Parts: sequence; structure tokens; C-alpha cells
Amino acid sequence: MSRQDILRLALMALALAAAVALILHIDVRQERAETELVRSAVREAALTCYAVEGAYPGSVDYLREHYHLAYDEERYYVTYEAFASNRLPDIWVTEKGASAP
Repeated sequence: MSRQDILRLALMALALAAAVALILHIDVRQERAETELVRSAVREAALTCYAVEGAYPGSVDYLREHYHLAYDEERYYVTYEAFASNRLPDIWVTEKGASAP
């Protein structure tokens, strides 16, 4: 095998590695965007509840029942900490099985 053949193989391997890295990066960004979309949906439902009822709800279950909040519960954990009816609750969304950032 000539040096030129080895160089071509090395360049092809480098291009393949770069393509795989790019695909993985895009996948991670997509997962983050979807997680943020769920968090935004929970927040918007809580804000709607406050606008309609004058108080933030005490749980995500209330939002599901009364404001038709829906998300893939098998894919996401939603932590909703309400500490006062007049303060926006803390909302965290984590994809199940995801590693910590």
C-alpha cells in the first residue's frame, strides 16, 4: 500500500468520524430542545391557570386535569415545586435515562 493510499484511507476515516460526531451533536441538541419544550408547556399551563384562577396550581396533576397539559410521562420526569399560590413554581424537566449535564 502506497503512502497516497494510506493518506486517502486516513482522510476517509477522519471524514467518517467527523460525520458521526456531527450526528451525535445534532441528536443531543434535539433532545435538549424537546426537554425545553416540555418545560415551556408546563410553565405556560401554570401561567394560564394563574391568569384564569388568580393562583398557581399546587401540582402538575391539576394542570393535566384542568388545563389539558400533556407530555410523554414515560420519557420525562417533571419536578414542579409550588411554594405559594402567588409565586411561579420552580419547574424542572429531565429526560428519563439522561445523564446529568
